[in-house]
Amino acid sequence: MFTELMPLLRKRGLLLTISLVEDDTLRATILPQKASEADDKATTTPLAITGTPEELDRDLPHQLIEFVGAHLQLQSTLASVKADMDAAAKAAREEVRKKASRPATPTKAPVPDAPATPEPHSEPSLFSQPDQSQPDTAPVGCQNR
Repeated sequence: MFTELMPLLRKRGLLLTISLVEDDTLRATILPQKASEADDKATTTPLAITGTPEELDRDLPHQLIEFVGAHLQLQSTLASVKADMDAAAKAAREEVRKKASRPATPTKAPVPDAPATPEPHSEPSLFSQPDQSQPDTAPVGCQNR
């Protein structure tokens, strides 16, 4: 039983209680203690097993292996999540600091496009406007004879 508890005991203290529930029924309770004040409440979830002495002799070691494994995984996951959150918060603070220290760049007003210039000389189309810069010529059919 204590061999199964050693990995968890290396991380935190454990409170072990064994009490008589009824005639020949026992309850074994293992309560992990907080390793620090910053510990999450989930890491101190107790394990309570009730059974006869024979049942506890047979089943308690297997239950302890699962319990210790779950606690160690939970501790590892919590540490990983906290590290990820700290890194994300640090990156966000750096981004804000960079934006605050960057001088404001003046925005340039867009330059309007120059008006389109007519092509120098092209064949007139049905919809083309007469060129006002050229002198008026006599209408067709009004020739001097």
